[in-house]
Amino acid sequence: MIRYTIIIEKGERYFSAYCPDLPGVIAAGETLEETEKLMREAIEFHLEGLKEENLPLPEPTMSLKMYELYRSSEEKVI
Repeated sequence: MIRYTIIIEKGERYFSAYCPDLPGVIAAGETLEETEKLMREAIEFHLEGLKEENLPLPEPTMSLKMYELYRSSEEKVI
């Protein structure tokens, strides 16, 4: 199994996503769930195309680490 990191950004009205390890693979949707679904489909489509062309699948190079930070003693940021 290969795991690719995706970045999801919330805009004023929509969400957008991209995969740093797969340039050009992007998605956008009205909800977080829709954006995640579309991103999964975009990644699968891209990888299938690479396989059909007998090209190697890119190895993931990105990783993600989230930290919990506090603005005050009671409020969580993440």
